[in-house]
Amino acid sequence: MWFRRDLRLDDNPAWSAAAATHREIVPLFVLDPRLFAAAGPFRRRQLIGDLTALDLRLRALGGCLRVVQGDAVEVLALEATKLQSDSVFVNLDVSPLARRRDTAVATTLAAGGITWHGSWGGLVHAPGTVRTARGTLSQVFTPYWHAWRTTTPQPWVTIAPQELTGRVAAQPEAALPKADGLAPYPGGEFGAQERLHLAHDLVDDYPAHRDQPSIDGTTQLSAALRFGTISPRRIIDSLGMHTPGRDAVARQLAWRDWFAHIAWEHPDLASCAMRPEYDQIAWRDDEAGFEAWRAGRTGYPIVDAGMRELAQTGWMHGRVRMIAASFLVKHLLIDWRRGERWFRTTLVDGEFSQNAGNWQWVAGTGLGAAPYFRVFNPTTQAKRFDADGTYVKRWIPELRTVDARRVHEPWLLDAAELPPDYPPPLVDHKVARARCLAAYAAARDRSTSR
Repeated sequence: MWFRRDLRLDDNPAWSAAAATHREIVPLFVLDPRLFAAAGPFRRRQLIGDLTALDLRLRALGGCLRVVQGDAVEVLALEATKLQSDSVFVNLDVSPLARRRDTAVATTLAAGGITWHGSWGGLVHAPGTVRTARGTLSQVFTPYWHAWRTTTPQPWVTIAPQELTGRVAAQPEAALPKADGLAPYPGGEFGAQERLHLAHDLVDDYPAHRDQPSIDGTTQLSAALRFGTISPRRIIDSLGMHTPGRDAVARQLAWRDWFAHIAWEHPDLASCAMRPEYDQIAWRDDEAGFEAWRAGRTGYPIVDAGMRELAQTGWMHGRVRMIAASFLVKHLLIDWRRGERWFRTTLVDGEFSQNAGNWQWVAGTGLGAAPYFRVFNPTTQAKRFDADGTYVKRWIPELRTVDARRVHEPWLLDAAELPPDYPPPLVDHKVARARCLAAYAAARDRSTSR
């Protein structure tokens, strides 16, 4: 069993398929040093914590997790041959990197007489299963959502722990690398289930609280979904869909499936606009602006608070992600692909399909995206969703003494009140909005004239 982004035993189709058909299972994880080094420190910590938890779970069954380092294309067939395996079981992924890797590995395994078994364990519905009446993937989310709700998931097969005791191999395992000196992360399957249990107390208030970054109003299960320590089906099975709040959580899981299904059909989701006319936008080459955005020094407090939260924790509240992303694209007119790569690298829950899909939505270049002329006003957004400035003051110490009524517009303060260490706005909202609309309109005109 080759574990990847499915670091759990519960509702794990590949694990269940392996256990149902074989007397001995070798749980294996391939740690690619290049991918590990490219991830942000918080994601590395999460991965190590989740792998450690999975190993402990397997030890309770009499086995352990075998960890090998290297390029999976090179080492997996060697491991399978050395262990005299007749089959390799995996849960599939939609990212282009994973698909290229899996094709190469499956081909190498087949040459050695080893069978490849792929399942879908990270989505509610596998790609190709939620279709319109014409048999296609909906290009608009709301019809997809209606079809998603009425699509029957694949059957659950769960192997009881007592059936696995003694069948999980205890192969020698390699030591896991350190997590950059960060405090250990509890993580794992039980950590995700504990967070799901806590979600029951807040989920019915989810529609009212989800957009307020100063409170714990979301499930915060995105990292667990990213690393597969919980399945999205388990979340729905536990929370249900019988109240508006629970239905709203399920809708977010449907968005996640939709972006994954789009990525399956469009592997270039992170590199090409789904609306080709917007690949003609004349993006600005503004390195200083990009660095100010990354550092949380744009002069717009809600944007800066989000970027500092990201830098210090590896996570950012969902509403603030939209505001910060929109600022980079619409206010600074910097290519959305640069922001997408930064988020995907830095976020502990960054995953290819959802991150790229959300950035295209914000940029107005994707399927079902907001119109290009919808430009978030960061100040208006801040006053609406962080009215008393609690979130901004939490992450921007320079502004903690500023009155809540003016904390979102520090440029209006008198000189004596203005915090000396906080920067002025990089750009005026009205000027930036006009520049953005002109750039998008020009790209549309160029596309039409071709």
